[in-house]
Amino acid sequence: MTTEVLTSKKKIRIMIADDHPLFRRGLKNAFSETPDIEIVAEADNGNDVVDRIRDQDLNLVILDISMPGKDGLEVVKQIKTEYPKLPILIMSVYPENQYAVRFIKAGAAGYLTKESALDTLLHAVRKVSQGGKFASPEITERLAFDFLETNKPLHETLSDREYQVFLMIARGKSLTEIANELSLSVKTISTHRSRILEKMKMKKNAELIHYAINYSLI
Repeated sequence: MTTEVLTSKKKIRIMIADDHPLFRRGLKNAFSETPDIEIVAEADNGNDVVDRIRDQDLNLVILDISMPGKDGLEVVKQIKTEYPKLPILIMSVYPENQYAVRFIKAGAAGYLTKESALDTLLHAVRKVSQGGKFASPEITERLAFDFLETNKPLHETLSDREYQVFLMIARGKSLTEIANELSLSVKTISTHRSRILEKMKMKKNAELIHYAINYSLI
């Protein structure tokens, strides 16, 4: 598979990885009006993304971060391990401040919310597919100065999995619901919860919820 920088004469060949058929259809309809962009593959769960990539000559993957199977961060890391030159553009219902920095650090080239205007999406697709990066000025600044920060917020001390579980707890999900959604045991989720509370110097879920609200994470 080739992921060379595109010339102006080449079409941008995209795979959409999202578990919502209506969203995938909407993107396909939007891109059908753009002669330089072509949807050539789709995936509706995290387990199938890399397998579908192997069967295609792609220039870009548009990836949702919350799908059945492997979670988005795992998928990004696997893609970058097997296809380090293949750009990934994240499209999510979750605001940038919740996930963008973590996904870009994991290897994604850009982050957009699903509420973004079509012109913004097209600009991001063209920029990222040609080797560029796409993020808001706020996220770009956070990435640029991250290494200078000594007093990071407590939630930034969490591992990727812990952060994911933390947000799910903060949204009111039970340990059983989280375990089912992430295909993990309740015991494993309980262990993550204990580590989250310890790292964030808290004792109960209500404190996590209050913290998440204060930092606009939910």
